[in-house]
Amino acid sequence: MSEDDESDDDWFESALDDEDGDSEPTEADDISATPSESDTEEPASTGTDSFGADSDDGKRSGDSSPFDDDGSADFTEGSDSSPFGDDGSAASGGDSSPFDDSGGDPFSSESGPADADAGSPGDGDGGGLFDDDFATAFESAGSGGGDSGSDFEEEFESDIPRVDIGIEGLDQMIQGGIPQRHLIVTIGSAGTGKTTFGLQFLHHGLRSGENAVFLTLEQSHDAILDTAGDRGWGFEEYEEQGQLAIVDLDPVEMANSLDNIRGELPALIEKFDADRLVLDSVSLLEMMYDDQSRRRTEVFDFTRSLKQAGVTTMLVSEASETNPFASRHGIIEYLTDAVFILQYVRSDTSETRLAVEIQKIRNANHSRETKPYEITNDGISVYQQANIF
Repeated sequence: MSEDDESDDDWFESALDDEDGDSEPTEADDISATPSESDTEEPASTGTDSFGADSDDGKRSGDSSPFDDDGSADFTEGSDSSPFGDDGSAASGGDSSPFDDSGGDPFSSESGPADADAGSPGDGDGGGLFDDDFATAFESAGSGGGDSGSDFEEEFESDIPRVDIGIEGLDQMIQGGIPQRHLIVTIGSAGTGKTTFGLQFLHHGLRSGENAVFLTLEQSHDAILDTAGDRGWGFEEYEEQGQLAIVDLDPVEMANSLDNIRGELPALIEKFDADRLVLDSVSLLEMMYDDQSRRRTEVFDFTRSLKQAGVTTMLVSEASETNPFASRHGIIEYLTDAVFILQYVRSDTSETRLAVEIQKIRNANHSRETKPYEITNDGISVYQQANIF
């Protein structure tokens, strides 16, 4: 963002101000036997081979050859030594090894690459009227009462805090819950309940006293409230209390100003003190880019900014037209930590049922079975004990 834009956006400056096995020895000929006449002849020319000993025509002379003429290793008969020690290291001179254990480990984990997710969100050098529109929409949608600190930079402990999805039966399929601050994607075709899935995820957090954000590129603010109201989830009340922010964005404007939003969103999420966020849907954002390389870069940078914000995020994605187990563009499932597949399953009798499958969850064990579910007035229910047909 330019300096002029920064001076105009007091809300953004204030938001940033708040941001802080053993081997047996081989039996060999007795090297103490009297050498043959050819072995005692003076070599025509003497050189030094790779073993550091004098050689004759590139071969080690006399009893100094590591191999006999028949190709077997030349070792003393009474020795317990081996070209490779009991510890698996090569013996050289009896004490040293060309692979000295005291040397540094060329594959040491301490010298691994830096975390790809590390760093700060891009400030963005683009400007425009949409900067103020996005900020105004976000702030007017609700305000959290929490502090602005974020501990996302710290490394995960072995005991990672977990959160539940809030869907009956599905949480039992996830052993221990989703690790906090993970990125989740729900992939499904039309009518599989992707939006309901996301709203139910937020509702579970709101009931537990968490703050939540719903970013929609497909529906209006009122349509989201109506959908939640039909199920008795009372999103209007959560909004009035400052627990919930519903932001409807035009996908074209978002794509045109993505650099600015990517820089602003983490600070705004932190200011709102959001615990859960849903973006419905990431497919519309991906469609804004014709070039596959740029599409992947833009979506990667956007998801990275969400991870830097330290919020547990669920992205909604349309399924591929040819493969129900993949997203439309085949990108987002590789950039997220957990993948849920919602699909139609048809039997030989043409009976159709909805089924959910957990494709992956990083840092968590989960069931790999495909289980049926239904969408009711109370939301989505997964029948963990049932089979598809």
